[in-house]
Amino acid sequence: MVSVGTMVWLTSELMFFAGLFAMFFTLRSAEPEMWAENSALLDIPLATTITVILVSSSVTAQFGVFAAERHQPRRTGSLMSVRHWGMVEWYIASFILGAVFIAGQTYEFAVLVSEGVTIPANAFGSAFYITTGFHGLHVVAGLVAFLFVIARAYFSVKFTHKEASAAVVVSYYWHFVDVVWIALFGVVYILPFFV
Repeated sequence: MVSVGTMVWLTSELMFFAGLFAMFFTLRSAEPEMWAENSALLDIPLATTITVILVSSSVTAQFGVFAAERHQPRRTGSLMSVRHWGMVEWYIASFILGAVFIAGQTYEFAVLVSEGVTIPANAFGSAFYITTGFHGLHVVAGLVAFLFVIARAYFSVKFTHKEASAAVVVSYYWHFVDVVWIALFGVVYILPFFV
């Protein structure tokens, strides 16, 4: 039941991001020259690096799901033996990768602001910060959810189906956030080179 509810909620989130994409394309079509000028200021290598990091966090989250489905909350061997990691270790890895993504995005925002790309500066600044900023807030919410699931695994007397279900639901959200970022990355960073 929780999984179904999560899917319904993620569908509403998808509609929210669809509205942001529509805003982005509408504003872009209104002032293509200004858009091209500001798009040139984006740090493509940094964006590509943090994209790879975020996508990697989805892989580690999925390994955490596999461990949760085996009812293995924690590692059964050495910390260096990755194949014996439990859900907690995989989710900590996902949390770290997600935090690195947020740090990279924050750094890019700071550089762009120093170059005059701000929300009130023009339509590009508004669309860029609103779309990527809302996504960043969703990533932060996912990081908090990882901490919740990790803490729940540590404080539960026995790792049951409820704890495993919570881990799976958090992974649904995290995969959704990653897929949205891949679409954003394509639209914001890659598309300007082709259109």
